[in-house]
Amino acid sequence: MRLSVSLLLITLALCCYEANSSVCPAFATELTGFLLASDVLFRLQIEIFNAPAEAVEAKMNVKRCVNELSLGKLLLIERILGEVLTECSAYDKANI
Repeated sequence: MRLSVSLLLITLALCCYEANSSVCPAFATELTGFLLASDVLFRLQIEIFNAPAEAVEAKMNVKRCVNELSLGKLLLIERILGEVLTECSAYDKANI
């Protein structure tokens, strides 16, 4: 439960910051992959960011923890994050 709350708070902080709440499509895709993709597919997905190897390994360690969650919980988190991203995009469009 703690991991899902942390993930939600980080997403809120990144997406709904008052200066600009538009969601980067690459971030949304990476977030979905983080929750639902296999480790191999997710590693390929994040290679586009050219992150240092230590950062990639740290992310993969957290991904292994996320993989321990049930599919039902992962889908619930995905649905909530989708609502947050939609809300952030709507907020950004309303305040342009």
